[in-house]
Amino acid sequence: MDRRALIGLALVAASAGSAAAAAPASDGGAPANSYINLNSINGSVTRANGRLGVLAVEAGIDVPDAALRATAAASGPRLRSEMAQVVQRAAAGLRPGAPPDVHQLSRDLQFAVNQVLGRRGARVLLGTVMVV
Repeated sequence: MDRRALIGLALVAASAGSAAAAAPASDGGAPANSYINLNSINGSVTRANGRLGVLAVEAGIDVPDAALRATAAASGPRLRSEMAQVVQRAAAGLRPGAPPDVHQLSRDLQFAVNQVLGRRGARVLLGTVMVV
């Protein structure tokens, strides 16, 4: 087989695969654009060796309701600020060498998001929670 034909066939197959992957899933779940990434939120901690460290929390929110999603997108800086205060409080109460209580942190972040948005409907999603 000619190499040029093989390369052309590979390019066609790759472009068809990427077009299928780019299409949003319509499996009846939440829309693909309902996730709002809030990046990493950090707080200062004292590590086990006495040095200063960072409590890093990767977080985002899932907002299926379009009207609430618009409010959440417009309130992005306020959401980040409130969530940063929650993470800093959790970091301040963390004993040196102890792992963070992810369940309590999740509940506190959810409460802060509900307060900022004025109602329930957004779900806090946590990624990595680590002390560095």
